[in-house]
Amino acid sequence: MLNIEQLRMFVETVDTGSFSACARKLGKVQSAVSQGIANLEVELGTELFDRSTRKPSLTSEGEQLLAHAKAVIQQALELNSAAEALGRQEESGLSLALDNALLMPSFTKILTAFGEKFPATAIEIITVAGTDVAQRIKSGRADIGLMFSGGSLRNDVDVCYIGSLPFYAVCHKAHPLSQLKRVRAVDLLPHRQIVQRGESGEVSEQNSLMSANAWWANSIDTIMYLVSQGIGWSYLPAHYVLTNLEQKAFTILPVVFDHKAWNTPVEIVTPKNKGKGPAMTWLYTELKTLLDDNTKSENFFVSAAKN
Repeated sequence: MLNIEQLRMFVETVDTGSFSACARKLGKVQSAVSQGIANLEVELGTELFDRSTRKPSLTSEGEQLLAHAKAVIQQALELNSAAEALGRQEESGLSLALDNALLMPSFTKILTAFGEKFPATAIEIITVAGTDVAQRIKSGRADIGLMFSGGSLRNDVDVCYIGSLPFYAVCHKAHPLSQLKRVRAVDLLPHRQIVQRGESGEVSEQNSLMSANAWWANSIDTIMYLVSQGIGWSYLPAHYVLTNLEQKAFTILPVVFDHKAWNTPVEIVTPKNKGKGPAMTWLYTELKTLLDDNTKSENFFVSAAKN
């Protein structure tokens, strides 16, 4: 049967260049390393090192088996990590539902840190319209969610306000609305508005209907694509707008009824009266910081709207 410690000796000898260097790194005597690798060779039925020179070098068989040895060691580490996680009562997996308007750089940083801290806990990301997130949590189809607040108090789930995400009225640079220096509500009426609406039929708070001609989509990505093709205008989140402003594809509409960006409240949603494990507790705490850096970008958008 393969011995993980012997596999480590094999890999470390290759990485350090000698049996003695491997022994120093692993805190062993050189004879123990030499014997361990010899035993591994017997177990595998092949020589891993050419010992005819002062410095051992891999045989062709050793080169072929090295990657497999590293893979077995990595799997052993992951197995040990999973076992330790069970001992700490960490969750094996978490399901996170959110509006894809909230897929932003700060969210990526949180997920990256989560993966490093809880390697044995898998994450499932479910993107739905913000208006459908609470129902996912209530029905048990997701453990935690991020959604835009509808403005009314809910008693079927627990919510925590974490900040606001700015939205801007935008259109394609070639859209007729882009030619106006001042855009009034009456100017928007004849132009197609792309509005987000979830499976429940509920319209997102940040997408109030302002046009007599509307198309509907449940995804911010779809709305952004339609706007980028000149099919209509819409309200889009700041980080989406930034990308297209840099590519000179969008124009921020100078609407007279929005002195500042339309800031939409964002909430974390969790099941009511349900405990949180270690991974869930950590994720819940970190998601509270999701929008902490948003205010730093306000000056950019103010200047961009003027240019």
